[in-house]
Amino acid sequence: MTLIRRFPFFVATALLALSAAAPVSGGTREVVRWEPPFDYTRAPSSSRYIPTRPATRPWTLCAVFPHIKDAYWLGVDYGMVDEARRLGVELRLFEAGGYPNEQIQRDQLKSCGADPDVDAVILGTVSFDGLADVIADVARRIPVLATVNDIADDGIAAKVGVSWYEMGRRAGEYLARRHPENGPPVPIAWFPGPRGAGWVPFVDRGFRDAIAGSRIVIDATAWGDTAKSVQRNLVQETLDRHPQVRYLVGNALMAEAAISVLRERGLQDKVGIVATYFTPAVYRGILRGRILAAPSDAPVLQGRLSVGQAVDLLEGRPVARHIGPRVQVVDRAGLSRIDLGDSLPPSTFMPQFRYSPPAAR
Repeated sequence: MTLIRRFPFFVATALLALSAAAPVSGGTREVVRWEPPFDYTRAPSSSRYIPTRPATRPWTLCAVFPHIKDAYWLGVDYGMVDEARRLGVELRLFEAGGYPNEQIQRDQLKSCGADPDVDAVILGTVSFDGLADVIADVARRIPVLATVNDIADDGIAAKVGVSWYEMGRRAGEYLARRHPENGPPVPIAWFPGPRGAGWVPFVDRGFRDAIAGSRIVIDATAWGDTAKSVQRNLVQETLDRHPQVRYLVGNALMAEAAISVLRERGLQDKVGIVATYFTPAVYRGILRGRILAAPSDAPVLQGRLSVGQAVDLLEGRPVARHIGPRVQVVDRAGLSRIDLGDSLPPSTFMPQFRYSPPAAR
């Protein structure tokens, strides 16, 4: 039986429905591949990813996410569910409810690992190394694969993701290019995301490295969970304390919340917004000229890649152990150059926590 939870705030506009149709899930993709795997000190090579063949056995995959309270992880969910449907495998999904909930995710990972019906776990971690002991235990029985968020390598059989350092760097480079070297400093407020999340230190470092020596100066830094209410409060507090900032830069939930905050304060034409990753709301903001740009790491495609990677491992087929989409910076002029279906779920898709092939129902 397919179980679906419905959250009204994920309902997208008709415009998004027209613009973000899903691609054919079985099509080839240009991706990047790290060899040796898990080594970000070497530049990845370009590669063509040919989606795996349908499974020969009714494998059961267990996916564990940090949360599905923003549309980024909804996109990963959609990619996984659609690929599980294409390959004929079962998918069970658990979400921890947020990055502060490490213990909840530990318990969910233990539960997946202890279930005799589960053949592999796909983990979107809330912590870079906080689950290492649980991963080691689960990996003794079944493969544990990492998706999206970077994680310590021990016990990990394969990874799908991008360099979050590059995501931060690309956002910083975009901003620095808007302001040539000569001229006064340009003050910004920086919203990296939640402290302790595995991806945040990398995006923070990449962004800071990219703006070093430029006119861009961070006047305020605000850390916090990627919940829209949390980010909205951080934006309001930051603008109260630092009215001089000319840009708000950071996680996608901040960018989404900032649109309405700036409008309420009459600042929408005075303060710019740049996001560090791409969601449906960020897409709409770029389309309407309210958000300047964001790098996309194709979360829908990452979901597809992770399920295909798990099936290849279980089937004993050759598998690229560390791959990810090619990062692209998206601004209004560049919207036509990307495959939106790799980044955004269809507007009608709601969070789905279980998919069973018809024969297994």
